[in-house]
Amino acid sequence: MKNVIVITGPTASGKTALAVALAREYRAEIVSADSRQVYKELNIGVARPSAEELEAVKHHFIDHVSIREPYSAGQFAKEAFAFLDAYFNNHDTIIVCGGTGLYLKALFEGIDRKPADEKLRSELNLKLSSHGLLPLAAELERLDPKMASETDLGNPRRVIRALEWLMAGKPAEEVRKWPSHWQVRLFSTDLPRAVLYERINARVELMMEQGLWEEASALFAFRELNALKTVGYQEIFDAMQGLYSSETAVEKIKQHTRNFAKRQVTWLNKTENLIRIPGGTQAEMLAFVLHSQGSSTG
Repeated sequence: MKNVIVITGPTASGKTALAVALAREYRAEIVSADSRQVYKELNIGVARPSAEELEAVKHHFIDHVSIREPYSAGQFAKEAFAFLDAYFNNHDTIIVCGGTGLYLKALFEGIDRKPADEKLRSELNLKLSSHGLLPLAAELERLDPKMASETDLGNPRRVIRALEWLMAGKPAEEVRKWPSHWQVRLFSTDLPRAVLYERINARVELMMEQGLWEEASALFAFRELNALKTVGYQEIFDAMQGLYSSETAVEKIKQHTRNFAKRQVTWLNKTENLIRIPGGTQAEMLAFVLHSQGSSTG
């Protein structure tokens, strides 16, 4: 069994430090699922792992593409899946760390390349409600035994998704082939809102001390690129153009980051099979994940 340990959670909740500690415990590497840390030119404003953390554990998909290159969740999923496929030839455990919900969804569920056939989906869901999952799984095995062997036949959504693609005449290779011997466990850092907001405010102050204004200034000429239309840079660009003061920019970064964290929490609340890590010290969170992993394999 190959283990994929996912550490997600809202921004500033301690994901990176926990992922590094876990990777050291398992002698594993880290795949970053962060849609901003993927860019070479972005550092302070995206809370990239420190030089010490990057040296302690090998990271992938950080400093990966230029802001000048369009990069999508679909591209990330395709590249990350290929990386995992090769990585597991020589390793048993990988840590996936990041709070970009779309990247995680794309990696673990795939992204439909064409709009879903709602009529077909309704018919399949009706069959599921009327007759249960077993007949649908049997139909998938009849249509494509290879795909069936690579699909979690106990997961109704995965079975229906695979049937949708097959019955609509789409090639099987376009469906995410998530091997059954890859065990995924999804953990989320879970802090009280007041604590999380304090950490966000403190992080923004630290970013300013570390030189976020100077980093944004060096990127001002590229401010219209999609990669830079993001919290932390846009507020400084606006201040540089005289829309408000530098002090107001800092307060807006804090506010917008808190808003972003709230949206992340909303997404997490809708995520299935999520294991919440009780708030505490890094050592306590690490112990919780290690104990949970031990329970799942013991």
